Amino acid sequence: MESKPKGAFNVQAFLGSSGVARRIVEFRRSDVIFGQGDACDSVLYIHRGGVRLSVVSKGGREAIVAMLGPGDFFGEGCLAGVSVHTGSATAITSSTILLVEKDQMVRMLHSQHALSDRFIAHLLARNIRIEADLTDQLFNYSEKRLARTLLLLAGYGKVDAPVTAVPPMSQGTLAEIVGTTRSRVNFFMRKFQRLGFIDYTDGLKVNRSLLSIVLHD
Repeated sequence: MESKPKGAFNVQAFLGSSGVARRIVEFRRSDVIFGQGDACDSVLYIHRGGVRLSVVSKGGREAIVAMLGPGDFFGEGCLAGVSVHTGSATAITSSTILLVEKDQMVRMLHSQHALSDRFIAHLLARNIRIEADLTDQLFNYSEKRLARTLLLLAGYGKVDAPVTAVPPMSQGTLAEIVGTTRSRVNFFMRKFQRLGFIDYTDGLKVNRSLLSIVLHD
């Protein structure tokens, strides 16, 4: 059995750290973890499940900002002085979330180098993802954007081993993420299934062959 490198981030140790001001909370699918305008005073870590981040405009229009999975942090704005959440976080499947109070998180980042490295890597990856999402919206057509979204939701591109199952979500939600209509998503999903890129046998499974859509010019 391969051992972890010395100093590597240990998720179980992080979850079970004694003397740490933190809570482990279980959320069911569609539960609101925090709402837009709620106090922003903790950093959250996804141990299991998935989370949708969204923002509602003054006119009542909702936009999905990000879809997160196991190993992702969110709510980190509190570390930069943000006092209220600018958007909402909702569980997209049954999820286990670790909440660490702001002051405690600051102390842990200074004292636990493995956690600090993991957190910095998360922030860098998030920035790269935001830039890629913007480029995707500006230059790619909806079929390629949908393929890229499915691959990201399935965990492809992460350092850890990819997870091919996509958390349950409606085609309407996928349409919001991609920036197209539900009918277009339905059309492309049927096409992907026909070509063997996705499989509905046991939930929605994404095959690596879907990369051919993303890489094709």
